[in-house]
Amino acid sequence: MSELTSEEMMTESTSVKRRGNGAFRRMYRGGTSFDFVGRKRWWFAVSTVIIVLGIVAISVRGLNLGIDFKGGSSWEVNASNVTVAQVTSAVEADGLQQPVVQILGNKTVQVQDSLNGHTTAQQAVINTKVIATLAQLGHTTPQQVSTSHVGPTWGGNITNRALIALIVFFVAVVIYISFRFEPKMALAAFIAMVHDLLVTIGIYALAGFQVTPDTVVAVLTILGYSLYDTVVVFDRVRDNAQSLTASGRMTYSDMVNLSMNQTLARSINTSLVAILPVLAVLVVGAEILGALTLLNYGLALFVGLLSGAYSSIFIAAPVLAMLKEREPRWRAVRQRLNARGAKSQVLTPTQAAQEGRSGSSDQGSVGTTDGVIAPGSAAARVAAGAPVSDGTPRPRKRKRR
Repeated sequence: MSELTSEEMMTESTSVKRRGNGAFRRMYRGGTSFDFVGRKRWWFAVSTVIIVLGIVAISVRGLNLGIDFKGGSSWEVNASNVTVAQVTSAVEADGLQQPVVQILGNKTVQVQDSLNGHTTAQQAVINTKVIATLAQLGHTTPQQVSTSHVGPTWGGNITNRALIALIVFFVAVVIYISFRFEPKMALAAFIAMVHDLLVTIGIYALAGFQVTPDTVVAVLTILGYSLYDTVVVFDRVRDNAQSLTASGRMTYSDMVNLSMNQTLARSINTSLVAILPVLAVLVVGAEILGALTLLNYGLALFVGLLSGAYSSIFIAAPVLAMLKEREPRWRAVRQRLNARGAKSQVLTPTQAAQEGRSGSSDQGSVGTTDGVIAPGSAAARVAAGAPVSDGTPRPRKRKRR
């Protein structure tokens, strides 16, 4: 076996490095050609499974609504070395029928119950017993146990206002995108937002996370973030539709794939920049430092940002391609390409830029691109019956005196 030279060893080392981080390098250098639209069935299947499982979980056990929505009482105390089972058994002995017990930040015990079926006098007695029990578990005084009570009427008002805010948000988004872009892009963005909402609700139902007013605010926030990323993609799609597809060499699905590959690095970067701080809030703020007010908001943000990043890349763009491919203009483009035997291919951003430069030079000299007359070219003017110079100098006519 012959020994490798130093140059061959360097070449081998370079090839190993390229294989290790080639995907990220290609993405940031415009070398990806991922077929997002062609694999849409896989993306839709993943989302469908999560949504169906969430619907089943909601129908079986429902959402874990906080007392702000359904009314009830909440007790919190700092206690260590206790388990959920221990606290649940202790408060059930005090008269709570369906207590929801959580240990937050490894030291804060939270107990919630609606106290339905009890009179006002009975609720007062149960409240006193629960405070005493939690103080005993936390080895503290009853004054250190924080309590809060919410009536069912106020909780119902919060629910109605949350639904109204969600509906107004959807209507405003659809109207804006319809005027700013086009109605089919608005429909695709609306489907992506509904997807984010259903996935977030499904994950909350499956995991049993508690739904609070902070959760509603976080959901509206993540819908806005998901919409921002979707609009960035649609803006690139619109620009490409006005330029790259004028020659008729590219179907709408191929153009959407190209647009997605052009914005893929930006989408991943913005998603990571948004997710990492939220993850830090959950791990450091809520779990380690015990900042409970950040838990519900941060949890909904984390789940929603992941869903929003997924829908912007794998749901909104493929849905838009499905809607646009049904238009007569784009059906004609696909039929013309199929008649020529041209195979559908996903161009990388680098290849598209190179073809754009070569295509512009070809149109300037010949006026056609792949058999299609380019608008404004010499061939187009000939087809219109206008005189076109062949580029040779012509003698000037002398004026008669």
